Amino acid sequence: MFRNLRRALCAAAVALLLPLGAGVQSAGAAGASARASAGVSATAEAGAGYWHTSGRQILDAAGQPVRIAGINWFGFETGNHVVHGLWTRDYKSMLDQMRSLGYNTLRLPFSDDILKPGTMPDSINFADGKNAGLQGLTSLQVMDRIVAYAGQAGLKIVLDRHRPDAGGQSALWYTASVPESTWIANLEALASRYTGNPTVVGIDLHNEPHDPACWGCGDTARDWRLAAQRAGNAVLSVNPQLLIMVEGVQSYDGVSGWWGGNLMGVAQYPVQLDVPNRLVYSAHDYATSVAQQPWFNDPSFPDNLPGVWDRYWGYVFKQNIAPVWLGEFGTTLQSAVDQKWLAALVTYLRSTSAYGADSFHWTFWSWNPNSGDTGGILKDDWSTVDTVKDGYLASIKAPGFPSGEGGDPEEPGGGTATCSAAYTVTADWGGGFNAEVKVTNTGTTPLNYWKTTWTWSGSQRITSMWNATYTQSAATVAASNAAHNGSLPAGATTSFGFGGAPGGGGVPTVTCSPT
Repeated sequence: MFRNLRRALCAAAVALLLPLGAGVQSAGAAGASARASAGVSATAEAGAGYWHTSGRQILDAAGQPVRIAGINWFGFETGNHVVHGLWTRDYKSMLDQMRSLGYNTLRLPFSDDILKPGTMPDSINFADGKNAGLQGLTSLQVMDRIVAYAGQAGLKIVLDRHRPDAGGQSALWYTASVPESTWIANLEALASRYTGNPTVVGIDLHNEPHDPACWGCGDTARDWRLAAQRAGNAVLSVNPQLLIMVEGVQSYDGVSGWWGGNLMGVAQYPVQLDVPNRLVYSAHDYATSVAQQPWFNDPSFPDNLPGVWDRYWGYVFKQNIAPVWLGEFGTTLQSAVDQKWLAALVTYLRSTSAYGADSFHWTFWSWNPNSGDTGGILKDDWSTVDTVKDGYLASIKAPGFPSGEGGDPEEPGGGTATCSAAYTVTADWGGGFNAEVKVTNTGTTPLNYWKTTWTWSGSQRITSMWNATYTQSAATVAASNAAHNGSLPAGATTSFGFGGAPGGGGVPTVTCSPT
């Protein structure tokens, strides 16, 4: 997508006192996701914990399908080094308004500049109690507070590495001043920063790769697919619970489209990550208010659009290869062509009432009104909702997520996750035995994944295990949660069992750790 057309960014603080509640409209979530048994002693609303993939769907920690139905709030990637609009509004009121409108996920663009020590935000209004608690904080610390409050409000967050620096978008994932090593180190730093806080469910590795970026060409300096594998595996080595969002490129096999919007190469050259069930492909798509494309002038427009989307990115979902997330799409809605485009796209993304979470995922561009060629859900006063634009999205909005996962908003990254384990022999017949291990969340924040370890003093070997997965090396066993029982609210318990041989062994000491 043509980034030089896309941003009319405010670079200076504008401390205007505007009515915070004006024009706020409530849009209820359409339909409901299918439910699955959580298998723990405390039931959870869909969306709890970290997420993983299964075919074309995204599932929560309890195995329940979820749909990303969200919004982009930009600014951390600009020279302000913080989300825009805080010169007018309080950040909590912004997040509350997003949730009230039925958005359940926030895509948060940033540049590598905010990872530089001491980077400070610009243009935050502290008058009349606004943005209390943000004064004196670095940009990263402000991000911590946004993540924490978003989790409390029931919003999930995908961090989007939007630019290498605040100066502008880059075609490749690296530049002369921000090499690949810095890109990967910064992604690892963010993954580590929010480890244990499942409000942050994923990282979009790089925004809108475009020519000369290629997919599957094998040139390590240009092949975005190979770079995404390197970065994705680095992130997962730090936090294996995160989703890895990989955008497309501009051109593949002589066919060109939107920046980041061409996933045609996935069929022959899929991204391969070391941790299974963590990959989400992402595309961007726009209307004529951003730029012209040949399909807008086709005599069959708008009936031709589903075929266009199928070719570029929709087939990945329809062939059950992986989930597809439309990370950006937007328009001013000023032309009839754009109105038809958005109506057709919403239909293509599949209504929640008809398909539930078995649908395309999306985050609309943008919350901000100051996106020069699309505008936003908010009007220029940063408070009033564009109800016409928001109304187009009503059928694809989806249920919200459990609140309270963001931890203490005054504590970066949320609270501390801890657990304990108790080992009990339930039967012993000499030649073999059965045992049960009870896992308890002893911390103050939700536990999303856990691992237990112990070492026997004898020659016991596990012969079977249920409600957990395990590895055994000599006398040492490591057992981790199954897909259905990793999510434990504070104080909740779950258990797993196993059979072993021979019998007669003593009870070992079991340790438990969040993973």
